[in-house]
Amino acid sequence: MNINITDTLNRFFQAGLAKLPEVITLFIGFIILSLIIKFILYRFENYIIKRTSLRSAAPKEYEKRVNTMVRIINKIIFISLWLIAALLILSAVGVNIGPLLTAAGVFGLAISFGAQSLVKDIINGIFIIVENQIRVGDVAVINETGGLVEAINLRTTILRDLTGTVHVFPNGSVNSLSNLTKVWSGYVFDIGVAYREDTDRVTEVIKEVAEGLETDPDFKEKIIDAIEIFGVDKFADSAVIIKGRIKTKPLEQWGVGREFQKRIKKAFDEKGIEIPFPHTSLYFGSKSAPIEILLKNEETADKDGSKEA
Repeated sequence: MNINITDTLNRFFQAGLAKLPEVITLFIGFIILSLIIKFILYRFENYIIKRTSLRSAAPKEYEKRVNTMVRIINKIIFISLWLIAALLILSAVGVNIGPLLTAAGVFGLAISFGAQSLVKDIINGIFIIVENQIRVGDVAVINETGGLVEAINLRTTILRDLTGTVHVFPNGSVNSLSNLTKVWSGYVFDIGVAYREDTDRVTEVIKEVAEGLETDPDFKEKIIDAIEIFGVDKFADSAVIIKGRIKTKPLEQWGVGREFQKRIKKAFDEKGIEIPFPHTSLYFGSKSAPIEILLKNEETADKDGSKEA
């Protein structure tokens, strides 16, 4: 048995040495072909991005989608190309690839029955990509976990949250998906003021702050529409809540929102508008006796008087 294995290996290596120029040629040929395909995809990607930037009001959105699609296509072509290259090289050195293909078919059939979750992941991944649900570079919430989309693969989607933690989700396990940065984003604010304040006056001050932000060179390109003030939203325990929204370009809502809140605080301080904090009133019932409060100065005076006496 050992002699047969040794003879087989010897014949294999001898055949490989005899076919070495052909193997090297095939290997170099597939490397050149993969580089050509990569270059074609790169040019195609740039061409599509330029066309959409001229015709679309939101070119960055299409750019992210094109980038995601090209990455997936590149991976599929790369894997398929090198599988074919491996089979051709084995065939060139004298290996009968017919049984290998048959075994691969049987193995694939077994995988289809035993790895249903894998098949589900791939199918869901295809739908996520084709339906343009999220793209690389979006900020999304998947299964109540938010973060920046770093990669979308056929089997998994990868998010990185604000702390830098990387979350990997099998596409088949995605039960809920929210895209926070598709086409446009919105900064929604709830501003609380004291009950004694005139809400019409407060609304005018908020509009003035928003108009100043819209004309600021550092922020006017990030805001895509005038501020929307929905009005008095609710009566909270210590404040009247005024609700509104600022529409921004994708990923810009947080920076615009922070600057807006900073300016609101300064404007309210200048106008004397009170931003309330929680107050608590203590009630002891109708039969409770008044609470006697002794001021510190009076207490000191009483002690000094008693000492003199």
